[in-house]
This record gives sequence, C-alpha cells and structure tokens, in this order.
Amino acid sequence: MALSQSLQQKLLQKLSPQQIQLMKLLQVPTANLEERIKEELEENPALEVSEESHDEYDNETKDEFDSSDEEDFDVDGSEDEYDNIDISEYVGDEDGEIADYKLRDDNYPEMDDKKVVPYKIETSFHEHLLSQLGMLKMNDKERRIAEQIVGSIDDDGYLRRETAAIVDDLAFRQNIDTNEQEVEKVIRLVQQFDPPGVCARDLQECLLLQLHRQQIGGRNVDKAIDVLTDYFDEFTKKHYDKIQRGLNLDDEGLKDVIGHIIRLTPKPGGNHGDINKAESYVVPDFFVYNNGGKLELTLNSKNAPDLRISEGYRDMLREYDKGSKKDKRQKEAILFIKQKIDAAKWFIDAIKQRQHTLSSVMETIMSYQREFFLTGDETTLKPMILKDIAERTGLDISTVSRVANSKFVQTEFGTYRLKFFFSESLSTDSGEEVSTREVKKILSDLIEGESKKKPLSDEKLTELLQEKGYNIARRTVAKYREQLNIPVARLRKEL
Repeated sequence: MALSQSLQQKLLQKLSPQQIQLMKLLQVPTANLEERIKEELEENPALEVSEESHDEYDNETKDEFDSSDEEDFDVDGSEDEYDNIDISEYVGDEDGEIADYKLRDDNYPEMDDKKVVPYKIETSFHEHLLSQLGMLKMNDKERRIAEQIVGSIDDDGYLRRETAAIVDDLAFRQNIDTNEQEVEKVIRLVQQFDPPGVCARDLQECLLLQLHRQQIGGRNVDKAIDVLTDYFDEFTKKHYDKIQRGLNLDDEGLKDVIGHIIRLTPKPGGNHGDINKAESYVVPDFFVYNNGGKLELTLNSKNAPDLRISEGYRDMLREYDKGSKKDKRQKEAILFIKQKIDAAKWFIDAIKQRQHTLSSVMETIMSYQREFFLTGDETTLKPMILKDIAERTGLDISTVSRVANSKFVQTEFGTYRLKFFFSESLSTDSGEEVSTREVKKILSDLIEGESKKKPLSDEKLTELLQEKGYNIARRTVAKYREQLNIPVARLRKEL
C-alpha cells in the first residue's frame, strides 16, 4: 500500500519547493506538529500565535526606519524591485487578508485552558543503568569502560557489540588503552545491575543471568539452568522429549522447569519506560464519536495553534507607506518584511491545507468503514486500498498514503493507526469480496481457541477457513499467520 521510495522521489522532483514542504507537513503527526510550528515561529518573526499579546513592540525594531545607520539588510533585489514595491494589499484601512489570516475553524472541539494534562515522569533505561555505577567500587579507568559498555546496551537490554569492538572504541574515541579481558571483567560487573539479565550478549545468556540471580536468592533452579546450558537448542525448538530423556525428568518435573523458564524476561530493557516519549504515548490526530448512530469527526484540538501575521510587521509597512522620505535602506527593509510576511502567509495556508486534507481523508475512511466505527467489529471492515480513498476525495494516491502513514484515530473501541483500515480483498464461495483483515481476525480467533496441547497446523487452519466459505490457499494462511506474528503449530505447543 505504501509507495516505494524511488516512486516518491520521482514525484517529489516534479513538485515546487512549497509543494514539497506541504507534502512533508502532511506526514507530520500531531505529536510532532507543535515542534514543527515552533521551528517556523523561531525562523520567521512575521508569524506569531494569535493568543500572544502584541500591544507592545520592540522599540529597537521600530526605530530601524528612523535610524541613519548605513547597515544593509542581506536581501537580494535589484534597484527596480526597491523602486516598485507594492504594499497596498498589506496596509488597507480595514482588516483585510492579514488580520483575518487565522487557522482555527469549526473542526476543533473547545478545550478547557485550565485543564492540566498529566505527564508520566520516568527515568530512561540507560539513565537507570548509569545510576547504578555509583554503587560499584571502581577506579576511574574501569568507570569509563563501564560507561562505554552501558552506552552500547540496546533498548532491549542486550550488549550486541563485540568485546573487541568496544576495546577499539575506547582506544580511538576516549584514548583508553585496555584489552578484552579487562572489558569482560567490567561486563560481568554490569551484568549484576537491575533489571536481571541486562548486558547479555544473547537470549541464552540473558535467561541464565536471571536464573543465577534467583539461585543466589535461594531458589531451586538447578534443572532450569541445566536445560538452558545443555539443551537450549532443543528448548527453543520445543523438542521436550529429548530434554526429558537427557535430564531424566518425568512429565510433571518437565512442566515445572519449562514453566519456570518461560516466566523469565527475554527483553530486560523492554519494560523500563521508553527512550523517546513521542513513541511512549499515542497522540490521536482524530476523534470519532458515535452520537446516537450518527458518526461525528473532530480533529485533535492540539493539532495546531491559532496562527496569524504579526501586527508589528504590518505596522512597519504602514509607517513606511505614510512616510515621504523613502531611501534605499528603508526599501530594502520593506522588501525583507514582505518576504517574511509572504512566507508566513504560505505557512499558514500550508497548515490549513494540511488540516483540510486530513479531515477529507478521515471523513472518507469513516464513511467507507462506517460499520466498524459503529460496532468495533473487525469482521465488518470492508476491503479498502489507497486508490479507493483517492478516488472519493479527488486526492493523489501519494497524498492519501502520507496521511495514512503516521496518523491515529481514537474511537470508543480504542485508538487505531489509519493504516489499520486498509486491506486487500478476498473472494468467498458466494463471490463476495471481503477484507483480508476479516480473514486474519477469524484466523486469529481459530488459533486462540485451539488446544495448546495439539495446535492446529496450517493445513487444518486452511480447511477450517474453507469450511467457513473463504477461498484461501495454505501458503496464504501461512503468510497471514506470519503477518500476525503467530509461530508455527510446533512452537505453539504447550505441555
């Protein structure tokens, strides 16, 4: 459904710089839009948020028109441009384009300004590890090695960098002469940190670190350690009969050992907050409400603030228009101001166009998938591709793709990515076109309801789906199962 990078690049080459910026704005989700607007506000003084007070202006800025200083603005322009500056559209007596150049419309629900949105305060995973360095007795060299090791641990809690590579990093980047033995010694110290299993090089070492920590705490985990030490490959492939014979375990003993191992944490760093808060919280771009069977759509009120052209800049143009003496320096200043105002007007237009496009696409998706938004039942989702929405909205497929790629909608049934609503079609025995998502939902339900002692094979799942009227091949079932991140039957087997 997503456009290839090469096709996107070809499309972008045909667009103007302003159109390219608009396309980029369409891709920005609500969670990041505020930062993008702040950047524009900092770069362009002619753009401002309308809630701010503009009764007082910087005297230094206003005095520039009266100053005799010969300092020039860095503006490209010919003498003709300076002599023929038309500012009539900017200085009308009535509130014209600029005064009315605001963004807010009826797409936004009113928000209580006094309402405080709570934020979760959390320490990042790496900060948590670094804070534990102070509890170890280390010399300065060992501490710097430890800091390098902690910095090399990934977000899952694994040290996936070779020891030799860490030695090289310390030598070239920090001028620390060390060897693999010294680094390994410090690695073993870091492996004592919380959460248990951190700084492991692979899954086997991660699980064993957790078991050894439990063993020190007095728990009887000897058999579990034997399984992971001597039969790790058999354990991952669920060849329990080989483990049972090798360790002379009865059925109950094997069940206890396996049960203990699967309760360990395979990703010790995965449960300790998120490094990027933008990824920690989903900020919906849209809200869909069911008002007595009538679906209502609103944009997130935090989607964009009220923007307007600076009244201070407009006043400067008025002062210039009223003045009789217009030297070159003043004309250069006015040309600079006009450029900034035009850039601000374009940016506001781009934001307004972004909002209009978002609303148009989401309205169409909501209408297309009306049954789902009323019931929350995934099996009611219709087959829908980018082209369907593009044809109904009159937008380009690439534009719809940008909107759907990183946006979320909040419903009474949960918050969904817009991409969730797009799927290919599949024919039933009756010739009806159904969404592949419907088939995946039924497939997921079948697997969820299976006996874990005897999981359903792909062949059996294919038969069950065909009995329900879905014309589907075994390889397609396998593809859908993999897309749902469901392992094969053998790996779903439980004791």
